[in-house]
Amino acid sequence: MMPLVSVCVPTYNGCQYIVEALQSIGHQTYKNLEVIVSDDASKDTTLHLVEAFKKEVDFPVHIIHHTPSGIGANWNNCLKNATGKYIKFLFQDDVMQPTCLEEMVQVLEQNPELALVASKREFILENEMNTPEIIKWIQVYGDLQEHMDLPEQDISILNKTIFCSQTFYGSPLNKVGEPSVVMFRKSVIDHLGYFREDLKQILDYEYWYRILIKHPIAIINKPLVKFRLHAQQATHVNRNQAINDYRIYEQILYKDYRKYLHPNLRKRLYLKHHPLLVLKKRIKNKLKRLFK
Repeated sequence: MMPLVSVCVPTYNGCQYIVEALQSIGHQTYKNLEVIVSDDASKDTTLHLVEAFKKEVDFPVHIIHHTPSGIGANWNNCLKNATGKYIKFLFQDDVMQPTCLEEMVQVLEQNPELALVASKREFILENEMNTPEIIKWIQVYGDLQEHMDLPEQDISILNKTIFCSQTFYGSPLNKVGEPSVVMFRKSVIDHLGYFREDLKQILDYEYWYRILIKHPIAIINKPLVKFRLHAQQATHVNRNQAINDYRIYEQILYKDYRKYLHPNLRKRLYLKHHPLLVLKKRIKNKLKRLFK
């Protein structure tokens, strides 16, 4: 019996691209699936398009209305309504290749020690994003595992030893991939919890880090997802609005991962984020201001 896959599609005003995303679900070679659409009160025709798709397919499509409270809350709402053995996120502007679900399920079914599988991705570059800066971004972030010195094979395995790597703290910080390129066991939620809802930019790979501490992750070394870059993309909008988690990224590493890190990085974070040293620095700065 093929295990059920929950394809989770968090939405908000996604009418421009969501039909292409939904069609890519309908074209999957893997058929035992359900679709969970969690919508953050879209004001465009997103839900109308999802309803039309629902009538066209022979698998369940569940539309969940969600009160907006951040992207993490919408992701988690998908998870709370999913019933599959496996979770496959697909964002409203991305596209899966037809064999994506089939190939990812096969890897997880054949390797019970794995908690998550990801793939490489191709890019759909909208006209407004065809700039030298974006081209340079793709050169840096096009292959997230390029500088990790992994063996050349069909599937690469990541485990918690990557935290101690000299390249771990270098760009790209996300060593696994965006939610659209991963599939993971729903059972991991039982012992790792949900995505952090206080984060805006790094909540995906903060979660992958949590998984890596407990379980290895597989990377399928071919693109099974097309990742769209456009001006209204959440990451781009958040960055332009100065919603930036990266300032607390080091604090997360220090609090939750320091014992796994390379000694040089561990020392750097200790000097910068140990509570007593932080307090000492604050007192010193306050005294400077008082006695200017």
